[in-house]
Amino acid sequence: MKKSSSGGLVYSTEHGRTCPDCRQPIAQCSCKTPALPTGDGHVRIAREVRSGKTITVIRGVLLAAPELAKLGKELKNLCGSGGTVKDGVIEIQGEHRELIAKKLTERYKVKLAGG
Repeated sequence: MKKSSSGGLVYSTEHGRTCPDCRQPIAQCSCKTPALPTGDGHVRIAREVRSGKTITVIRGVLLAAPELAKLGKELKNLCGSGGTVKDGVIEIQGEHRELIAKKLTERYKVKLAGG
């Protein structure tokens, strides 16, 4: 039985490699698995003004972080604009609600939110 420098168990002769955090066999470890976001199944596309600049905000897309980042990049390319993905929300610079709604309607239930 080996211990890591931080004091967690990393190998057991009974189970093989183990997670140093939860001490479960690597195959059964769930502490590093990111939780999928939850919601009502509707993607909401809103227009917001921040510091005098208009941005399009997309909330409610039920994807894990890597897939959400990929979708964000796809939408930025579609709009020809910059933006970011943070905290489960996609932000695109400029007013692009109609264009994004048209694209996302193919995959999700979409609602236009806000003014």
